[in-house]
Amino acid sequence: MTVPVSLSKLANMEVHLRPETESRIQELAAKTGRAPDDLVEDAMAGYLQELSQVREALDGRYDDLKSGRAKPIDGEDALASLRRKSADRRADRS
Repeated sequence: MTVPVSLSKLANMEVHLRPETESRIQELAAKTGRAPDDLVEDAMAGYLQELSQVREALDGRYDDLKSGRAKPIDGEDALASLRRKSADRRADRS
């Protein structure tokens, strides 16, 4: 027997923002002519999409490491490599 999944709907949600954040939203709303609620909705939608993409990338990377398709590297070695590449680029520009 399949149990129906109930979906919740967040019809009204109260969000507490710092005064500085609220002020910035109000300022942007005045400049753009858009409603503050629309700006917050767009910001949340963008944030959630980005968060989902990062989560998928991390999950995929974890799967790659677990299966052996990718090998972990030492953080200090990676940083040293980046520093060498940066120094090489600066030297090429000179």
